Amino acid sequence: MNYAGPEAETPAGSGLELTPFRGLRYDPDRVGSLAAVTSPPYDVIVRPDGLLELESADPYNIVRLILPQDGTPEARNRQAADTLRRWLSEGVLATDPEPGLYVYEQRDGDLLQRGVIGNLRLSDPADGVVLPHEDVMPHVIADRAALMRATSANLEPLLLTYRGNGSGYGAAAVIERTTALPPLLSTTTEDGISHRLWAVTDPAELSEIRTDLGRHQALIADGHHRWATYLRLRAEHPSPSPWDYGLVLLVDTVRYPLRVRAIHRLLHRLPIAEALAALGGSFRVRHLEVPLTEALEALASAAAGGNAFLLAGDGTFHLIDRPSPDLLARTVPAEHPEAWRALDATVLHATLLDHVWGIPEDSPAHIAYIHDASATVEKAERDGGTAVLMHPVHEEVVRDLARQGVTMPRKSTSFGPKPASGLVLRALTP
Repeated sequence: MNYAGPEAETPAGSGLELTPFRGLRYDPDRVGSLAAVTSPPYDVIVRPDGLLELESADPYNIVRLILPQDGTPEARNRQAADTLRRWLSEGVLATDPEPGLYVYEQRDGDLLQRGVIGNLRLSDPADGVVLPHEDVMPHVIADRAALMRATSANLEPLLLTYRGNGSGYGAAAVIERTTALPPLLSTTTEDGISHRLWAVTDPAELSEIRTDLGRHQALIADGHHRWATYLRLRAEHPSPSPWDYGLVLLVDTVRYPLRVRAIHRLLHRLPIAEALAALGGSFRVRHLEVPLTEALEALASAAAGGNAFLLAGDGTFHLIDRPSPDLLARTVPAEHPEAWRALDATVLHATLLDHVWGIPEDSPAHIAYIHDASATVEKAERDGGTAVLMHPVHEEVVRDLARQGVTMPRKSTSFGPKPASGLVLRALTP
């Protein structure tokens, strides 16, 4: 099938195949509160104090499954599997009585996001049904695969987007009808985002959603590593099997546009003084003794005119921009489209990390990817490293590159709001 972009429709039945499942959900009578057992996705929790806070919020917080703590990876995965089995046997988590799809709503101030959670049949990028837009790191896939093998569960839904056609039929219509009904659960998490969940079990409505989505293709907004993990585990199990499907949240961004934010970098072993010295005049450097909010505004202004980054780690900020054209010509691969070559993430990885600083981008000992700017700066200042703050790329750039089959450098974007982990899980074994 020729891929025509996430906005395109496909012949009926050749697009997304979303199927019902019996969700695993917390019994509200067994936990302190639903908000206390939820968590951000595993890769958003970066600070030890944040992990400790989640573990302390409730003894049944989902973080004990998605980020178990022990001395070795094997011990951590055994712990997660044992914890899941115990919660199931104790009734902390219970299986819904009948299969369904789940309408999920998030509200954050004026932002409203609604979508459908279900089992999505897995497909390869070449099929053009689900399109990734970022590269992935093998060690992260290996880590997530080991956890999913141990637990035989999809513990968190991926966030995928598609472009609906605005009709009054299909998934959009079912979502609107469903959200007028009382929800299965309703809670507000500490970040102020409210969450509501409904089950759709009526055969006619399930068919309406399935038929509609079967004409659409999707873009991975959040969860590239988990999608790659799904594909690896599918290859390990003879088909047909439950591993042919993965847990996802599908959001129509025509109706509910997502926010796009940057993912920042923390260079553990590169002091800020060395990072600046290594530039050697290849970038313009301006030192800013201003609060973080003002520094980020300066970054946004500079990024409007070309590649720009904000470095931190010594108590102040250093805005670098206007890279040498000769340096870019020597370091940025020429075989990619101009839109890819001009990305800040491309210049960061190809020019700064690879050439100027000599930082291996796939080594957790050298680099961390952090969603929160203030957390990145704090860790750099505390540990003597360098924070590299990024300006977010526009969603239309992401989609345009995805249409061309071009993947962006890893961790280039952060779409949101992300689905909370812990509201509904999927078991792959009875």
